Amino acid sequence: MTSIWELANPQLRDLAVYEPGKPIEETARELGVEPGAIIKLASNENPLGPSPKAIQAMRTAAENAHLYPDGGGFYLCKAVAAKLGLAPENIILGNGSNEVLEFLGHAFLNLGDDVITSQYAFIVYKLIATSFGARTIETPSPDYHQDLEAMLAAITPKTRLIFIPNPNNPTGTLISQRKIDSFMSRVPENIIVVFDEAYFEFLDNPPETLHYVRDNRNIVVLRTFSKIHGLAGLRIGYGIARPDLIDVLRKTRQPFNANSVAQAGALAALADDAHQGETKSVVNAGRVYLEEQFAEMEIQFVPGAANFVMVNVGDGAAVFKKLLVRKIIVRPLKGYKLPEWVRISVGTMEQNRKCIEALKEILPKHRQV
Repeated sequence: MTSIWELANPQLRDLAVYEPGKPIEETARELGVEPGAIIKLASNENPLGPSPKAIQAMRTAAENAHLYPDGGGFYLCKAVAAKLGLAPENIILGNGSNEVLEFLGHAFLNLGDDVITSQYAFIVYKLIATSFGARTIETPSPDYHQDLEAMLAAITPKTRLIFIPNPNNPTGTLISQRKIDSFMSRVPENIIVVFDEAYFEFLDNPPETLHYVRDNRNIVVLRTFSKIHGLAGLRIGYGIARPDLIDVLRKTRQPFNANSVAQAGALAALADDAHQGETKSVVNAGRVYLEEQFAEMEIQFVPGAANFVMVNVGDGAAVFKKLLVRKIIVRPLKGYKLPEWVRISVGTMEQNRKCIEALKEILPKHRQV
């Protein structure tokens, strides 16, 4: 019998499957406990959950779940555009901002093309490139920071896309406005630059990239409702670009890709500044606490700008398993070629303290005699 791999696209054979953070429900089943006993600090989710206004909007929208959603996301696109000082024609909705990455692959990548991203950058960029038969060029990340100069030097005649997450996941590091502006002044006009800003709302003084959209540059900015808005389970995000670039991306979009419940929740969440502010305060305090604790424990960590901290625990996979037994889920980073590290999302202060207490039990230097 012919192997199915002889029929499949050859680039898929060696394509790694993205492994998300371990689910609460699966962990609860394995440990024989209720899901409420599990602390999940693995997927950079909002520790406060969604805005109460978003929950109410979603409940109302569910009453019309028998109807197809607004295929163009008219009201949500209009609201996002108004908040950003742009036009609805600058916005495209995705089933999570990850889907907009797929739009970019469909629109601009062909077999043998090149994409550029940084070492330790969000692994999905490489998965997208590989699935379209493109080569990923990964530039070095000195001290876990992205090097835009190295990205410029890595450009080839086949380069089509450059992916720049800011802040980066999983390192949490941030690129300054000065470095972005210097980079954008020299990048060739025929290359699409993608700034992935999933954690934008957690920043105190975020770099400004939207003016490059207003200047009609070949740039796409990605944002999401999964993080500060607490709507990760709905899969709703968006891309921002000049209108003709958005028109190209729309050619690749499936009908009704953003469901009606997600649109309603996102629209309400976008308007709830109080919930966003409360989330940011909780995350800021939690991140400071975690980093202070790691410093006191003399554990290497990368100071972050988002809602997580990357920390060197010696053996990420082993510590992940030991924390799991203690009902705490973190993210081991072997898939990023960082086997000594884990990424710990900022939770509520109670969750953060329990995580630190567990780490002190696990790590030999900090065990109580």
